[in-house]
Amino acid sequence: MPGSVNAAHPIVVYGRMIKFSHSIFAMPFALASAVIASRSTPVTWSTIALIVVCMVLARSFAMGVNRIVDRTFDARNPRTAIREIPSGQMSVRTATAITAAAGLLFVATSFALNPACGALSPVALLVVGGYSYAKRFTALVHLWLGAALGIAPVAAWMAVTGTVSLAAVVLAAAVMTWVAGFDILYSLQDEAFDRGQGLRSIPVALGQVGALWVSGGLHVVTVGLLAALPFVVPLGWAYWGGWALISGVLAYEHSLVRPGDLSRIDKAFFDLNGYVSLVFFAAVLLA
Repeated sequence: MPGSVNAAHPIVVYGRMIKFSHSIFAMPFALASAVIASRSTPVTWSTIALIVVCMVLARSFAMGVNRIVDRTFDARNPRTAIREIPSGQMSVRTATAITAAAGLLFVATSFALNPACGALSPVALLVVGGYSYAKRFTALVHLWLGAALGIAPVAAWMAVTGTVSLAAVVLAAAVMTWVAGFDILYSLQDEAFDRGQGLRSIPVALGQVGALWVSGGLHVVTVGLLAALPFVVPLGWAYWGGWALISGVLAYEHSLVRPGDLSRIDKAFFDLNGYVSLVFFAAVLLA
C-alpha cells in the first residue's frame, strides 16, 4: 500500500530496489580486466576480493541515487510505480542512509586497493551518481550510463597495476558502447512517458526506428573494439571463439526488438546481455 513503509528487512528491500542481481553486467568485465593486467603485475586474491566489493558498492550507490532522485517520475510511470520507494516499501530516509553508506564504504575500500584508486573514487561516484540526472538535459543519457559502467575495467586495471593502459581504455570503450546500445533498447518502453514528462533519450529524440539504428550501430562499434583488443594485448584463439559468440548474441538481441513490437525487450535486455559479459570473462580466462 503506497505510503506504508516496510522497514523489517531494509537491506533486503534495498537489494531488491537496486536489482542487486544485475551486477552481473559489468562485474565480469572488471574481473577480466584484472586477469589481463595480472600478466604484468601479479594479482592477489585479496585484491580481487576488494575489486568485487568496490564494484558492488559503486553500483549500489549509483542505483540508490537513481531510485531516490527518480522517485517522482517512477510513481507516475505505470511500469515503475511498483518500485520500492513509490510503492512505500522503503522510505526515502532509509534509502538515502544506505546509499550514503555504500558511497562512503566505496571510497574507503578504494583506498584499501591503492592510493590512486582512493584519490579517484569520489570522481567515480560523481560519474555513476550523475547519470540519474542526465536524462533531464541530454538525449545522450545512454552514453553516460555506458561511461559509468565503462569505468569498471579501467578501475580494475588500476587496482592491480596502479596505472592505466591502452588495453583498459579499449575495454572501457567497448563496455560503454555495449551498455549504451542495450540501454537504448530498454528505454524504448518509456518513449511516450519520457516525452510527456520532458525527459530526454535517443528514442524520444529519434523515435523507435532511429533509436534501433543507433543501438545497432553502437553494438557494431562494440564488436569492433572487442576485435581490436587482442591487437593491443596478446590473447589466444579461445578469445576469438568468445568474440564470435558475443557477436552472434548481439545480433540475435537486435532481431528480438522491432519497431512496434517491444514484447521481447526483457529477454533482450536481461538474459542476453548477461550472457555477453559471462562469455567475455570465460573467453579471457581461457585465452
